[in-house]
Amino acid sequence: MIDLAKLEPVLNGYQTYFPKHWPRGEDFKWEAAQHFHDHWNIDAIDFAGMFKEATAKVSSLLDTGYAYPRAMILNFAAADCEATRAMFRSLFDESTELSKRIIAFQAATEEIHTKYNDGSWNNHYQNTSAISVYLWLRYPDQYYIYRYSVARDISDALNFDAPPKRDGSVESLLNSYRLYDELRAALSQNIAVTQMIRSAIDAAPAGKYWPDTHWNIAAIDLGFYLSRFYLAEQKAAQMQAGWFPAKSEYDPGITTAQWSALLQDTSVFTPEALRVMKCMLDYGGQATCKQLAIKYGGTSNFYISNTYHLAQRVAEKTGCRIMPRDSESMRWWPILYVGKKVGTKADGTYIWRLRDELLQALKKTDLSKIPAATAACEAPSRHYWWLTANPKIWSYSSLRVGEEQTYTLYNDNGNKRRIFQNFLDAKAGDLVIGYEANPVKRVVALAKITQENNGKEIYFEKTESLTSPIEYAALKSFPELEKMEFFVQQNGSLFKLSEGEYNFILDLIREENPAPVRSIASNAYTKSDFLNSVFLSEPRYDVLVSLLRRKKNVILQGAPGVGKTYAAKRLAYSMMGQADSSRVEFVQFHQNYSYEDFMLGYRPDGSGFKLTEGVFYRFCQKASNDPDREYFFLIDEINRGNLSKIFGELMMLIESDHRGEKITLAYNGMPFYVPENLYIIGMMNTADRSLAMIDYALRRRFSFFEMEPAFTSEGFQKYQSALDNETFNVLVEQIKALNREITTDASLGSGFRIGHSYFCLADPAACTTNRLRSVVEFDILPTLAEYWFDAPDKLHRWEENLRGVFNDD
Repeated sequence: MIDLAKLEPVLNGYQTYFPKHWPRGEDFKWEAAQHFHDHWNIDAIDFAGMFKEATAKVSSLLDTGYAYPRAMILNFAAADCEATRAMFRSLFDESTELSKRIIAFQAATEEIHTKYNDGSWNNHYQNTSAISVYLWLRYPDQYYIYRYSVARDISDALNFDAPPKRDGSVESLLNSYRLYDELRAALSQNIAVTQMIRSAIDAAPAGKYWPDTHWNIAAIDLGFYLSRFYLAEQKAAQMQAGWFPAKSEYDPGITTAQWSALLQDTSVFTPEALRVMKCMLDYGGQATCKQLAIKYGGTSNFYISNTYHLAQRVAEKTGCRIMPRDSESMRWWPILYVGKKVGTKADGTYIWRLRDELLQALKKTDLSKIPAATAACEAPSRHYWWLTANPKIWSYSSLRVGEEQTYTLYNDNGNKRRIFQNFLDAKAGDLVIGYEANPVKRVVALAKITQENNGKEIYFEKTESLTSPIEYAALKSFPELEKMEFFVQQNGSLFKLSEGEYNFILDLIREENPAPVRSIASNAYTKSDFLNSVFLSEPRYDVLVSLLRRKKNVILQGAPGVGKTYAAKRLAYSMMGQADSSRVEFVQFHQNYSYEDFMLGYRPDGSGFKLTEGVFYRFCQKASNDPDREYFFLIDEINRGNLSKIFGELMMLIESDHRGEKITLAYNGMPFYVPENLYIIGMMNTADRSLAMIDYALRRRFSFFEMEPAFTSEGFQKYQSALDNETFNVLVEQIKALNREITTDASLGSGFRIGHSYFCLADPAACTTNRLRSVVEFDILPTLAEYWFDAPDKLHRWEENLRGVFNDD
């Protein structure tokens, strides 16, 4: 639920904003929705042209400076119009559950991207944000535009109970829909706002704007105003304001001596109230409730509630003046504190500062017997730690997941480690945040204490490597962590964390490093599933699996259209026993692909250059976190890249005999290894004459498996028989004859044959004469023109043969 009281001033501000910005272009949302419906036709012959026109008014939402989802849909439609049309038809099918439609749409875009990417498509950009725009355009009275930053701001400002995460998940999208539903419901009850919007729509020429009878677009616009304008105005006002209330406005008139007396009165300062005061004093005299909860435990409400009741008791005991306020709770806290809104990342929270007289009294009071914690005084069952590694001596990168390490209580000179008591307090089962100091300066791992001190050392075990480490600067910017022991006193190696601090850091980690999720049993994928979808014989499949398990690295090579990429992913699934795409990574090499893209390198980050891990580095970390399961790294067009440059020192590490061995990387001076449970599958087109032979040093580290046209395989013949299409049968016979001639051609050979995948469609109903003619004209004949550019007679003969298949149609 959202806080309707906090929404009220937003609605008031929106009434001032709307008439100023509507004529300046913010009306485009209503216009775009109407324009889409005026031009959308899922059955249009020119689907790409239709889509381009229908979405012409929302280019700012679908094509930004760094993402181009609209442009990529146009690329998809150019590559495979019918597949693109089908994925939108499914997305807009309201008879299917929404979450399933979204997941299916993303899977479909990934398939098209993988199948047709020629190396120029860096990303397909079809994330939940882009999908939300498509859904909203099609059903503007039902769905909303989702932007993480906007939904986060709305959620924070209105205390929504399910704030979005920066994970791009369907769950976050659906939660944002619930948030907007509540926003829309509240807006629709505000007559002034709805009349204002209705008047603007009605004043326009008929048919220009979507009527917005359900107020969904108005809710989107209101959310945008809150995120982009209202919060900025509030922040500016807060930053200008000082502590409230000023002494001239309100002063309870209680002296330091009176506060000292009250602190001894147990009917006023109960144990819970004294705990709150000790936490405030320990924190430095000022804090937000969230900061106190993170540092000392409990909930924010514990500190709010005890402050409220303590102030009431103080007022009752002393008869002090009470500040007149509209809100009941706001009448009491000024007795104890002055406060102000926080103008930092903790926007929306209120920071309290002890009144000077109360602060002085607390400093003179013995609070040693009062625990600075909100729970009972029992020792906690688990502690939390921050363990710093000095990369000049040791690093987390040198440890495998599950590997145990000792840490001595005394340095090489026999002196106690700094904050020695922490080493004595560490117990088995305690959880650890793993940080590497300068020059790395990042949280890079999670660990746990496995054995408490034996007088000489403690033992800990690395439990996870972070594929996306957390920067020191990012952590330091959070006010909730400013009193963390490591930030207060950095001299040392083992620092205490409160449970709240640990969980706060863990939440930041999980935003970028989701915990591994085991695939459900329904995703099972077996050898039979592979053989039913990939036209490879069972003995050949067994050989291929045996090669990959022995060598760890295999290249599938073959003529164009033999299904190398299709087979590679399904080979991975069959070996894993599950269709688990989270354990498969796919890249495509090209001439500009570099070691920095693949492994590690410096990249601009807006303020300079930052050392950034590449896709293979991160995937190795991911695989090492899950050593009991297999992971697969797929490289399409592996021979198009400068392999020595891309692989660098990995040439040795990827060998099966050297898996798990560590070397020091040149860029960061840190140890690295390729885990034993990671397999590499490369794909190579043997008909590309523009490419040099694959690097010999890399060739020794791969087994090469020939993928051949499968027209005579049992699987293809079953597929062909099921089609029962005479034109298809005649065309296949011509292709077989063509392949025989290509094989015997001295300038070509078997590696230049035409593959079967040109003729294999996911939907057999799509295997029409027009589709087959299109394959011949735009796929096969251009290939032959390249093969026989110096043999025009031979080319002409096969043009006649293949086109002749369709002469009787």
